[in-house]
Amino acid sequence: MIVQTLFSFAFIVYLFYAQRIQAMTMLRQIETTLRKIKGLRDEGKTTSIEAIKEIGKPERDPTPMVERFMEHFMIEPVSMDPAGIVGKLGSILNVREFTFEKEVGVMAPNASPSERNNIENLLEASLALNIFYKVIRHYYLLGKKTMNIYIIMQIHMILPMILQQIEAYSSALTAFRDGMPIGDSVGPLVAAKLLNGAETRDVAKEMVAGEIEYEGRRVIILKAKGPGGSVGKPGDAVSNVLNDNKGKVTMLITVDAAGKLEGEQVGDIAEGVGAAIGGPGVEKYKIEQAATEHGIPMYAVAIKQGIEHVVAPLVEPLFEATDKAVSSVKGLILDYSKEGDTILVAGIGNTVGVAQ
Repeated sequence: MIVQTLFSFAFIVYLFYAQRIQAMTMLRQIETTLRKIKGLRDEGKTTSIEAIKEIGKPERDPTPMVERFMEHFMIEPVSMDPAGIVGKLGSILNVREFTFEKEVGVMAPNASPSERNNIENLLEASLALNIFYKVIRHYYLLGKKTMNIYIIMQIHMILPMILQQIEAYSSALTAFRDGMPIGDSVGPLVAAKLLNGAETRDVAKEMVAGEIEYEGRRVIILKAKGPGGSVGKPGDAVSNVLNDNKGKVTMLITVDAAGKLEGEQVGDIAEGVGAAIGGPGVEKYKIEQAATEHGIPMYAVAIKQGIEHVVAPLVEPLFEATDKAVSSVKGLILDYSKEGDTILVAGIGNTVGVAQ
């Protein structure tokens, strides 16, 4: 009788409060993860401040400037009328880039240009961690305040995937502080291996180009200027090179990191067509526009990696994959060009730790 009574009482309680119990359980799990994210956010802030003090040697404490930087935001242009939106977004991104450069210049006056690029990337990683923390905290507090299970479930369901990105940004702190290559550096690394020490020249903002001869073909290779952390302006670089070699370039090959699907191996190589470049889309638009105007076919080589690898320090399978990507690029050149042709190869990505 006692057992039966307890069972019946528990059943009645669960019948009326099951959803609330489930919500409270999910809130506790979110709260535990939120504490971890806060620790990673604080670590990013501390790492940034220490790096600025050590490298930039400022005359005053950079903490207030770092805290202000971590609250920076960007408002995207209105998209109701899409005509000209790429130019508007590009203009806003240029202002953002200029602002970050000025901020870092004030924070770290004694840092070299490469070190300033690395500090800027370090601060952007800290900024991303802060945004992740505040957004997750917002949904946690809103769910706790309203006890609305649908609000709580939204953040609870995607939390494991968000946590992967957060841990990757946390790993990026060490890479940018020490100037180590990251997963997104595979494109510039392929370009550097193709250049193999060849002389380079500036062709756009923080972009360099060099030339090699391969099997009777003239190959022009583009990459961001290293070893500081920068992605440069690959769209402008491609456009400038095509204009300088009007009518000579017969094919364009872009090499970049690409997201892998579950079940695919880190470092798998895939070949395709189009412009292999991520980001907001401004530089991709410029590359496509320039290639279309000059009637040049676009080929792409993608190096597969998980989201947790993109901004984390470069792992061995990805480093080894760059040799395979070099072979893929050479294979595309042999398959789709003839002797005497001029081919343009662009290694896309953050060139932190990768010199020319």
